[in-house]
Order: sequence, then C-alpha cells, then structure tokens
Amino acid sequence: MRIPVIAGPTATGKSEIGVLLAEILGGEVVSADARAVYRDLEVGTAKPPSELRARVPHHLLDFVPWWERYDAVRFRRDCERVVREILARDKVPVIVGGSTLYIRALTVGIFKGPGADPQLRRELLGRPLDELYAELVRVDPVAASRIGARDRVRIVRALEVYRLTGKPISSFWGKEEPFPWPLLVVGITMERRELYRRIVARAHRMFAGGLLEEAKVLLRTKLPADAPILRTIGYRELFPHLLGECSLEEAKAKVIAATKAYARRQLIWFRREPGILWLDRTGLTEAEVAQEIASLLGR
Repeated sequence: MRIPVIAGPTATGKSEIGVLLAEILGGEVVSADARAVYRDLEVGTAKPPSELRARVPHHLLDFVPWWERYDAVRFRRDCERVVREILARDKVPVIVGGSTLYIRALTVGIFKGPGADPQLRRELLGRPLDELYAELVRVDPVAASRIGARDRVRIVRALEVYRLTGKPISSFWGKEEPFPWPLLVVGITMERRELYRRIVARAHRMFAGGLLEEAKVLLRTKLPADAPILRTIGYRELFPHLLGECSLEEAKAKVIAATKAYARRQLIWFRREPGILWLDRTGLTEAEVAQEIASLLGR
C-alpha cells in the first residue's frame, strides 16, 4: 500500500483529517511541520491539540529544543526512521504537514549536500535580500530562475551550498535520493473565503490560548536574530508590540495578514509540484475527507 501524505495550506484541517485517516487505517501520524518539531511552544507552532494526539500516536512533534536548527535534511532522515518503525509494528504511517520543503524532501527526494554552516548562515541572512539574489543569479542562474527573488530561505541555502562545495545547487538537482516507499500525496484545498475565515478563527483561538505569553518568553531568551523559531508567524508579528512599537490590535491584524499570505504561498508552491492529487474539501467534513483518502488507498 502507498503511504498517504496529507499536504496543503495552513488551516485546511489537515491535522484532524490525518488523525481520522489513521483511525480508519490503523495507523500513526508523522508530522511534516517545520515548527511543530520544537518542544514546549504549543500555541505559536500550531501543534495538533492534545485531544487529537491522545487518539493516535504522533511522531516528530516536540522533540527538538526551540533554540536549535532543524532542516529538511534532518526531517527526511528522521521521517524514514519513524516510518520504518511504524511499518515494523504493522501499522500505517500517515504523514501530515504543510512545510513545503519537508514534503518535497519526500516527494522529490533530497541530495546529500553539506549540512548547515551557522556562521555562513548568519553572514548571508544579515545581507539584503536583493543583494543575495543578485549573487545567486551570478553563480547559479538556473537555481535563481526556479527559486525566485523573494524566497530568502531557499536563496540562502543555494548560496550556502555553492560556498561550501564550489558547485551550484542546481548541479545536484535530479540526483536526489527517492523516498524508499511509494506515496499517495493528497493536497487539501478549499474555497478561498472559507479558508480565510478559518485562518481568522484560528488566530483568535491562538491568542486566547496564550500566543502572546509564548512570544514574551521567546523575546526574553535573546536568541540570535536568525534562529528559525523567531521567524514563526505569530511570534514575529508580536515582537514589535512587546517592544512598544505597535498596539496589540495592530499586531493581531499583522498575524492574520501574514497567515493568509503564507497560505497563498503554500498553494502556489504545491500547485507547481507534480504528483499531488488535489481534493477540494469545501462543504465536506474532516471525516468525509478522511474516508475519501482511505478509498483512494483501497480501504
């Protein structure tokens, strides 16, 4: 049987669908979320609520200290290990997440490039984005044309690979190691107005659940400015408020706007990826979507 991967933009109900599908299949959930890996921070990382985690086992949640770096290379390695362990228990892995690079690490594969270099990363992240992109155009025009001028994370990674290996990152493309098991990748989408309504509702729940308090904790830690957790939507918009630079209402509006923009970027990214089967869940319950995916798997 193919291993199901539930992908798509934020706030489409992937976590609930994943748990329901795992219950149908006799499975366990594997998170493919770049922020849910971090321990202790529950609200801003939008982890599945405790009641969902209590229903089926969840993996790759809450296992990395929030001051560490975690990337797609480590995720791919950890995901393979966890999937192998789940299959050995005669259970079905259900991979759930919206982190685009993590999903691509499974669907396209990953090349054995150099690991992150913290000092080089800090230097690159400290430079203006247009300057970084101009350098990428010069050293790797193929990668520059595919990545685009606004994707700071991928631009920095491409330049990091070039600096560390002397080879353009595009020279590694097409040589990725495929995931060891066949996948069924289902992209969850819905009507845009309904998606935005859900984003607003979730933002209000996060504020009620302690988002501001978590942001205060992070601000007091004095982490390096390039720490990934500090770039998390929800925290980064609240830092100016905590520093007295804007009101709480202005910060809330920025969180909602940033989340909507993130959902649009996710959709654009996933729409370009081959092999994703799209399922429009407008008007459907999470249970109906889970049953539809189970049917696609022959269950």
